[in-house]
Amino acid sequence: MKANFPNIINKDGQAHYFGSIFNDEQNHYFFNELLNKIEWANESVIMFGKEITTKRKVAFYADDKIEYTYSKKTKKGLPWTPLLLEILQKVSTYTQCNYNACLLNLYHDGNESMGWHSDNEKEIVHNSSIASLSFGAERKFAFKHKVSNETISIILNNGSLLEMAGSLQQQWFHSLPKSKKINDARINLTFRQMIS
Repeated sequence: MKANFPNIINKDGQAHYFGSIFNDEQNHYFFNELLNKIEWANESVIMFGKEITTKRKVAFYADDKIEYTYSKKTKKGLPWTPLLLEILQKVSTYTQCNYNACLLNLYHDGNESMGWHSDNEKEIVHNSSIASLSFGAERKFAFKHKVSNETISIILNNGSLLEMAGSLQQQWFHSLPKSKKINDARINLTFRQMIS
């Protein structure tokens, strides 16, 4: 199945964009269920030596005893919910990969964003697949090569799946830029392969 979706990154890694993998009714259902039933919490991050609480909300679900440390904060995985397991099964069918953790982000509108970064923390299996699933508002998503500064951007549609794999996290940054035109919320699920 993956072979039908070309790599949108032309070098140094893989980024397969599958488009929407659910229908409109499913997209609406999953968005509302995730919005209301996930244990969302504001995130505290260390920026320039100061602890800042973000407007964006997060949650981390994972197999038993899996933890994830980034921005000098450690999250313990919450137990999977039936809803997340249902979504996970569909995602795994497309990517043909297995995942043992999911980091969720809730962006309330286009003012909430994510700066340039790589998901290359030591707890993540090296060069493994990260599957990013979006529900809600369409948002621009950008890549920037760490050496050449070349940039590539795409629009992530409601219900769409983007898989990042291979050496992409070592060679590229990615970001979710701000957009004043977007007033609706977006929920993003990033399924990961963590060292257990």
